[in-house]
Amino acid sequence: MVVVPKFDTSVSAGPLSSLDEMDDFREEYLKKSPSSPNSKSSEPVDTPFDEEDEAAVTKASLDPNKKEEDFRNYESNPRFARVRNFYKEQHEKMTLELVLGKEKKYSQLGRLNMGVWEALETLNQYVDESDPDTNLTQMEHALQTAEAARNAYPGEEYDWLHLTALIHDMGKFLGAVYKEPQWCVVGDTFPVGIPFSKKNVFPEFFAANPDVKDEKIQGNPCGIYKEGCGLRKVHMSWGHDEYLYQVCVRNGSTLPQEALYIIRYHSFYPWHKEGQYMSICDKHDLKMLPWVKTFNRFDLYSKSDQPPCLEKLAPYYKKAIAKYFPEKVKW
Repeated sequence: MVVVPKFDTSVSAGPLSSLDEMDDFREEYLKKSPSSPNSKSSEPVDTPFDEEDEAAVTKASLDPNKKEEDFRNYESNPRFARVRNFYKEQHEKMTLELVLGKEKKYSQLGRLNMGVWEALETLNQYVDESDPDTNLTQMEHALQTAEAARNAYPGEEYDWLHLTALIHDMGKFLGAVYKEPQWCVVGDTFPVGIPFSKKNVFPEFFAANPDVKDEKIQGNPCGIYKEGCGLRKVHMSWGHDEYLYQVCVRNGSTLPQEALYIIRYHSFYPWHKEGQYMSICDKHDLKMLPWVKTFNRFDLYSKSDQPPCLEKLAPYYKKAIAKYFPEKVKW
């Protein structure tokens, strides 16, 4: 068992007044974080698992009724048509222009003030059409993921990881409450403003995306970005990952940076699973990558059609929420 590093929870993350402040905010946040490449701290951040732990993690998380290769199977799957249609719409419509518009629209939080547990409950009737592995509600999937993390890493010192697993999909509030279409909420994420990787799921559907005809994007392997610029300077396809990240930092959550990184990039499968888009990553991204990979074991292999017991688990997670979040959160 590894030792969890101590995290700086004093970083200010109040509301931003405009999108123009976003890049400056990201840079300042990274400078103050103990695991930032620009930090004064020289101590390396421990990653949660090594190669020998990988099999144990999978075993602890895996639905005993399914094999590992059965997950994220987009071909031999009864949900194939639903998932295929979802990605067709997402890939055709998710342009750089659309993403910039969504970032602007949601740059100001505060449409609703609601506690984290209450927000989770809004997902009780929300089913992710992009997910080939489960028909459970998002609340049930959240508890499955959190319990997988908790079973593999018990102990209060890991409560930040358990809570991250619980809330990782809470950005689907965008669809459940604000009624954004699913293709703007769920599914694998990918950068826009850069040529689309063929390792994205259903890559053939990008052919109808207007950005494939934009020479400013297609004329450079890194698109509109500089090589090694870092993911924090990259616009990702709009969805629940980026939205929840903004909710956390702008509401002053004291979750460690590793947790926020998991929240922001856990759906970025072409990166953390396929090894794509490395040209635009920096050293900080590579340092955080093992944490995202570790979390993916809990997120993916905990999925089953057996719902967890909400009443039994609620007290533990409500306590963790109170530790890392204010009582009311701006959404």
